[in-house]
Amino acid sequence: MAEAADFQGTSASPARRWLRRTGALLAGAPLLAGLLQLPAAAPAQAASSDTVSVSLDALTPNAPTDGDTLTVSGTVTNNGKQTVTGAHVGLRVGPLLNTRSAIDAVAQHPDEVQGGSGSEVGGKYEEKFAKLSPGVAEHFSISVPVNKLDLGDDGVYEFGVLLSGQTAAQPWDKVLGAQRTFLPWQPSEAGTKTRTTFLWPLLSTVHMTAKTGAGELQTPVFLNDDLAKELAPGGRLAQMVNLGKDLDVTWVIDPDLLASVDAMATGNYRLPGDGDTTTPGPRDHQAIAKQWLANLQKAVAGKEVVALPFGDPDLASLAHNGTSVTGSLSHLKDATDVAAITVNTVLHVTPSTDFAWPVEGAVDPAIMKVATSAGADRVLARSDSLRETAGLSYTPSAARPVGGGTTAVVADARLSTAFEGDLTKADSATLAVQAFLAQSLELNAQTDKQRSIVVTPQRMPTASQAQAMAAALKALQGGNWSQSQDLGTAAKDKPDANATTRIPSESAYPSSLRSRELPRAAFEQVARTQDKLDSFQVILSHQSRVVTPFGRAINREMATSWQGRAAEAESFRNGVEGWLDHLSDQVKLIQKSETKLSGRSATIPVTVQNNLVQPVGHLVLRLTSNMPTRLKIGGKAYSEQRVEISGGHSQSVKFTTSANANGRVTVVAQLYTEDGVKYGDAVSFDVKVTEITPTVMLVIGGGVLLLVLAGFRMYTQRKRAAARQAEEDGPGTAEEPADDPGNPDAPADRLPQKPEESGSLGGADDPEHPSDPAPDTAPESTDPSGTGERVDR
Repeated sequence: MAEAADFQGTSASPARRWLRRTGALLAGAPLLAGLLQLPAAAPAQAASSDTVSVSLDALTPNAPTDGDTLTVSGTVTNNGKQTVTGAHVGLRVGPLLNTRSAIDAVAQHPDEVQGGSGSEVGGKYEEKFAKLSPGVAEHFSISVPVNKLDLGDDGVYEFGVLLSGQTAAQPWDKVLGAQRTFLPWQPSEAGTKTRTTFLWPLLSTVHMTAKTGAGELQTPVFLNDDLAKELAPGGRLAQMVNLGKDLDVTWVIDPDLLASVDAMATGNYRLPGDGDTTTPGPRDHQAIAKQWLANLQKAVAGKEVVALPFGDPDLASLAHNGTSVTGSLSHLKDATDVAAITVNTVLHVTPSTDFAWPVEGAVDPAIMKVATSAGADRVLARSDSLRETAGLSYTPSAARPVGGGTTAVVADARLSTAFEGDLTKADSATLAVQAFLAQSLELNAQTDKQRSIVVTPQRMPTASQAQAMAAALKALQGGNWSQSQDLGTAAKDKPDANATTRIPSESAYPSSLRSRELPRAAFEQVARTQDKLDSFQVILSHQSRVVTPFGRAINREMATSWQGRAAEAESFRNGVEGWLDHLSDQVKLIQKSETKLSGRSATIPVTVQNNLVQPVGHLVLRLTSNMPTRLKIGGKAYSEQRVEISGGHSQSVKFTTSANANGRVTVVAQLYTEDGVKYGDAVSFDVKVTEITPTVMLVIGGGVLLLVLAGFRMYTQRKRAAARQAEEDGPGTAEEPADDPGNPDAPADRLPQKPEESGSLGGADDPEHPSDPAPDTAPESTDPSGTGERVDR
C-alpha cells in the first residue's frame, strides 16, 4: 500500500529519525531515481548468471538485536569453466533502505554483482577457499557479533554475501558472485508497534463426490486419495496445523475440508475402482484423518476461527458470470448457512462467518455486491486492488468503510505475496523471510500512528511456503516493532479518514484473473442439476439422504479452487449431474409390448419399479388413450392412480378399459409428481381391440346346440339300456332310481356335467398379458428388500 507515499513527503517520526532518513535519502538519490518506476516484486527465484552463484541458506537470527551473534551459512558454486583461486566469502552491510520501494528494488535483483555499497566486515569474519573448481559447490558458514557490523539507527539495512576471487583470464581480485538480502534492525522496543493480523488458511481442493453408499452411514465416495497425502505427517495440511499451533494467527477454514476429513475419519470411505465400481479406502488413512482432526482441535482452541462459506465459492466468477442465472445466489446463502454448523460440529468452536474473501483480494462493485449478499459485511480486499489515491506517506489501517454498512478489510499486498513462488530451496525461503521482515519493519517506521495491518497469504500454501511463513511470523512475533491482533479486532479498528474507500470499477479487474473464472455455462449446469434435485426429492420418503450430499456437491461445483482448471471443473459437474440422473432413473416404468383386448372391457396392468433402498411415494401414474372414441381408460381419455412403492420392489397398477370399436390404439403411461410435474420417461404401447361379431356368436350358438343334442342322445341310450337290464334281472330285483336329471336323488357322479365355457370376454378377473412382468410384491406390500438385491440410493 501507499506506493506513492514512499516519496511524497515526510513521516511523523521523531526529529532524529527524520534527519537520519533525509541524509540517507540524499546520499542514495542517484540510485533511487532509477528505481521509482519499478513495481513491487517478490524475491527473485531465477538462477544466478554470475561466474559464481552464492546461495544464502540460513541467516539467524532473522532480526538480530544487541548482543546477538549473526550466523550466515550457504553454498558457493563455480558456474564458469575456469577455476577460481584466492576466493573468499565476505559480508557487507549496505545503507539504510528508507522506503518500501527501495526494498522492492533489492529484492528484484538479489544476485546482482554490481551496485550496492558499504564496506566488507573483513577480518576473521570471512571464509576462504584456495580454489573453486568448475561445477563444484562449497559450503560456508560465518558467524559475526552484531556489534561488529557497525549498525547505526533503527531500520532496514541492505545485507550482502559476496564471493571475491580471481581466474586465469582475470588475474585480479574482484566480486564474482553475490546474494543480497535485508537485515532488520530494531534492537529496542519501538515507540509505536504495528498491530499485525496474519491469516492462516486451511483450504484444499474438492475431494468428495456426490456419491454415497446405500447403507445407513452413507459411506462417502472420494474423487481420489490425494487428501490422505495432505493429511499424512509431512503433508501440506499436516504442516499447516503443526506450524500454526504455535503462532498467533487467525485461522481461516473451508468447512468442506473439515467435512471431507471427518467423513474419512468416521467411516470407511471409498475410492473409484474399475468402471462404475468403488473400493474401500485404506484403513490407515482413517487413522491419519482422526489424528489430524485431533491436532487441529487443539491448535484452534482459544484462537479466532473464520469460516468461509462451504466449499469456498468463487465470488468473482459468481459476480461476473453467475448472477444472471436464476438461483445462483441462493447457493451462496446455503453455503454460508451451513458453514458455522459444520465447523462447530467438527472442531467444537464457534467461528465467525462475517468475512468474505474474493480470490487474491481483487474487488469491483459486482464482487462486493455478491460477497455481502449472503450476510457477510466484511470483505477481505488487497491493496493492489483497492489502491491508495490520496498520496499518503504511510500505509493506512486495513479497515475501510465503503458504504452500505460494509467494511473492506484491505490487506497489504507486499506482505501478502511475500511467500509465493517456489520456496523448496533454502535460499529462496531465506530471502522471502528477510524481505517480509524488512517490509514489516519499514511499514512500522513510516509514522508514529498505530495502525492495524492485515496479511492474507495465498489460499493454499505449499509445505515449503508454510514453513517460510512460520519462520517469518516467529521472528515478527518475537521482534520489537509488531504485535499480534486477530482479524475481528482489525476490522473494527478506527479507519483512517484519509484512506481511499472507492471500490475500483469492473473494467479495472485484472484480466489474468477473469480468464480463470468459471463460465456462465457452469452456473447454468448448476441450475439444471438443482432443478433435477428438486423434482427428485419430492418422491422420497427420506429426502435428507439425497438432498444433503447433492446440496454440498453443488456447493463444491462453485469452489474457488476450480479457477484455471476448466476441464476438471466440468468433469466434476458432469459427475454430479450424471449420478443424480442415475438415481432418478431407479424409479421408472417398465416397458410394455403390444396388448390385445378381446371384448368390450378389460384391465391393462402397468408396472412401476423402485430400485432405490428407500420407499417412494407422492407419485401419480396416468394412463392416456390417444383415441378415446375407440378405447377409454376408466370411462374417459385418461385415468390416474397414486403410487407408493417400497424400496427395492415393483408394483403393478391396473387400469380398467372399455372398447367401442375394433382397431389399434396407442396408450401412453406417464409418472407425475403430486404437483403435476412429469417424472421420468413415458412408456408408450399399442392396444389391439377385437370386438365379438354376430357371425362369431352364431358359431358359438351352433356349438352349444350340438353339445345339447349329444347329451340328449347319450341320455336316451342309457335309459334304454337300463330298461333291458331290468327285464333280464326279473321282477324281484329292486328298481334303481331313474337317471333323471331333474331328480334330486340321482347320483352326483351320474349327473350330466355342464361344459366349461372357454374364452373370457375381458372381465375384471382376466389374467394379465404375457408381456407384462409379474410384480414382485402386491401393491400394498411393504416387505423390505432382500440382502442380495441391487439397489441404489
